[in-house]
Amino acid sequence: MSRFWSPRVHQLTPYVAGEQPRLPGLVKLNTNESPYGPTPRALAAMAAAATEDLRLYPDPEAKALRQAIAAHHGLRPEQVFVGNGSDEVLALVFLALLSHGAPVLFPDVSYSFYPAYCRLYGIASRTVPVNEAFEIDVADYGGPCGGVILPNPNAPTGIALPLPQIERLLALQPDRAVVIDEAYVDFGAQSAAGLVARHPNLLVVQTLSKSRGLAGLRVGYALGAAELIGGLMRVKDSFNSYPLDRLALAGALASFEDDAHFRSTCARIARSRAQLSAGLQALGFEVLPSSANFVFARHPHCDAEQLAQALREQAILVRHFPLPRIEQFLRISVGTDDQCAQVVAALGYSISSMTRSRCVGP
Repeated sequence: MSRFWSPRVHQLTPYVAGEQPRLPGLVKLNTNESPYGPTPRALAAMAAAATEDLRLYPDPEAKALRQAIAAHHGLRPEQVFVGNGSDEVLALVFLALLSHGAPVLFPDVSYSFYPAYCRLYGIASRTVPVNEAFEIDVADYGGPCGGVILPNPNAPTGIALPLPQIERLLALQPDRAVVIDEAYVDFGAQSAAGLVARHPNLLVVQTLSKSRGLAGLRVGYALGAAELIGGLMRVKDSFNSYPLDRLALAGALASFEDDAHFRSTCARIARSRAQLSAGLQALGFEVLPSSANFVFARHPHCDAEQLAQALREQAILVRHFPLPRIEQFLRISVGTDDQCAQVVAALGYSISSMTRSRCVGP
């Protein structure tokens, strides 16, 4: 603790990101990164942008990138906002659209950055329990509130809501912003982007980190009515007019120009997810239905924390959340087919070893 910190800093409990070790031979399946690289066009565009023009500020409005994103989603550029990763976009969303004095609603099993934003900005929040199957019931999100934010697919469960349920939620909260965080939507869920034209209270947030293999570039964006985007712009320009540098703008733009690479990578990961799920189920795991680039699974007899540690000892990283309701689950990112086979084999060995000694129940 520092005597120079402001009072709010003392009250913060920051989000804890998945660890990023650099170890030889490591199978890293803990942070939902793509196992495949970005399109070669993005790499070439960034190399071409690395010139003496880096002495100049980038376009503060990111006009070319916003136009490309708008075209991809069938929208207008004024319906697009871009930022330094979807995490920054979400941070601005909480400040610009969700701070109304009443509690913001989000699921009790969800992205743990949401409560961190609320603590940072002094925004009241209320968690809404998912059901016994870890599904979101939108009927629970009616009534007075400061806004609603849901990941779709949800994180860390991977379970997706169909579009009619999103529309039902929008109708329940016509006078508050409803934010659909679609970080994982490209792996099998339905995007709500097509609903933007009919629902002025809808904001859709996406990222290039997962499906486009650009987690290291830090580019995210939001789609919504010009009124919502205008609010985000006001906050951005009061904080940082240049969130995306020249290299990021070039790489992101090139990524949207290679739709074939994007779609083939997503399809490849979805096929590997099915194989990973089947392999885990064969070991006795309960695997929640996932539309993301990860699976969420628990074993009926072996403790999740012990399994995560056993994998670590075999140079495999997965994510374990020591939180209520999900402390017996492992979140396993979908890697290459070889990596998925490795984690299944390692879990099989670990379960066998634990069974021979003792298995700790949930």
